[in-house]
Amino acid sequence: MQNSVRDLAFADDFITAQLVENPCDYKVEDAVVVNLSPTPMITGDKHPAIIPPWKSTWLKGGVIKSGERAALIKVRKTTNLGGCMFRGWDWLGNRIRSFPRDTPLYISAQDSLGLISTDAKYFTNERAQAEDLQDFELKINLWWSPGDTDCFIHNEHPFLEVHTQIHGVGRMQKFHENDEATLYEDMPMSIGFSHDPFCRVTGPNEWTYPWHRYYADTDCVWLAVELHPITVS
Repeated sequence: MQNSVRDLAFADDFITAQLVENPCDYKVEDAVVVNLSPTPMITGDKHPAIIPPWKSTWLKGGVIKSGERAALIKVRKTTNLGGCMFRGWDWLGNRIRSFPRDTPLYISAQDSLGLISTDAKYFTNERAQAEDLQDFELKINLWWSPGDTDCFIHNEHPFLEVHTQIHGVGRMQKFHENDEATLYEDMPMSIGFSHDPFCRVTGPNEWTYPWHRYYADTDCVWLAVELHPITVS
């Protein structure tokens, strides 16, 4: 069914968040559009553009010509946006005991979008074409932090992930060690930008991440896209 639309789990009075399945000539007034599929998405009319798998753009009066699945997200009210913890968002320290108590990093409700089939090495850009397909559960959620927040250096995830900037300006950073003095890559994140995957596949359902973190330069909202492995075919 084309242009099937529903609200995502983290939609509220402050943030418009919708999932559009099989978009076709779907008009977008003003939103970050994220291609949540392993196939390209086409935007535009007279001058079509390709949004690669797991990438994004910021459309204003634009159109999605075709695609499998898109998230449309927009912060529509910024006053008191930081009160998200009173609207059901959770402080990360409630889930990770070792998380620094003075770090204001909050996570929204997570939405499961069902199963997708892709090649882990294709996802990480280690292959030009998908060859070894397997099933993943696709999950997404938002994060919020105020400006000048160190969102914790880490290097472990049981899933494949990428991030998209929704509001504000931040950075994705890589480190040689669990020490900010060992920074070796600093990637600016502006509204509508999605970074390439950081991890590398090391075996069936195995991947390694460099030491990395998100750093919020301003008040920021960003999207986490997670692929959780189900089976290997």
